[in-house]
This record gives sequence, structure tokens and C-alpha cells, in this order.
Amino acid sequence: MIFGIVVGLVLALCVTLVVVIAKDPGPTPADVAVSYELAWDRLDFDVLWTLSGKELHDGLDRKQFVAAKRAAYANQRALGQLVADVVVDASAQRGESAVVTTQVNLRDGNTVHNRLRMARRSRRWIVVSYDLVADDASSRAE
Repeated sequence: MIFGIVVGLVLALCVTLVVVIAKDPGPTPADVAVSYELAWDRLDFDVLWTLSGKELHDGLDRKQFVAAKRAAYANQRALGQLVADVVVDASAQRGESAVVTTQVNLRDGNTVHNRLRMARRSRRWIVVSYDLVADDASSRAE
């Protein structure tokens, strides 16, 4: 009798767990954008591959992509670890598409803004386009 109750409770907990996991929407576009920016700062090309769509894979498979990026940045370590923090300036989502603008605050006091276009594929957000946002003040000064 008690064994049957315990088995029933365990099965109910398992079903509840599966339902909760299935309904979890996962990271938001803003979360993915911040992770993408930080992966670039860390020169973590495995994470970049995972967070990006085929549009940003340069026609390479994962192994080729990571190897090519590591080779390209092997003597460019000074380009990593520059970020103090990343803030989301704006985020807009329409259906399976989103655009996130980030503010990347660098350790040297400078700030960079980037626009990440995203798509929801296989139930997760990925970056499909990544652009520097021109600073209005600097473009007027030129």
C-alpha cells in the first residue's frame, strides 16, 4: 500500500518536472545578447558558435569555425578582456525575431553600442546579425 503511494508520488513529480521544463521559455533575447557580447570579450569561440546562427558561421562547421577563430586571434589576445560590463539599451521582439541594442562599457572608460538581430530557432534565440551602432556625436563631428 505505502509502496504504491510512493510510486504514485514519484510519477506525479516526474510528470510535473517534465511539464515545467517543457514550458520554460529559456533565455530571453536580451540574455542571449549579453552572453554573446561577453563571449566575444572572452574570445570564447565555442560559445559564439552556440549562440550564433549559420549566418555568422562563415560557412564552416563548429570545429572549423572554432579553429579558424582561434588561429585568427592567436596573436590578438589584447582584443580580449576589455569589457567592464554589458547593459541592454533596447530590446524589441516580434514573433520569432528580435533586435537587441547593447551598451558595452570598456575597462578604459569608452563605450560601444552594438545591434544584434536575433531569430528564435529550435526553441532558442540565436544571433543572426551583429553590427556596430554609429555614435551620433562622433558622426556629426566628422
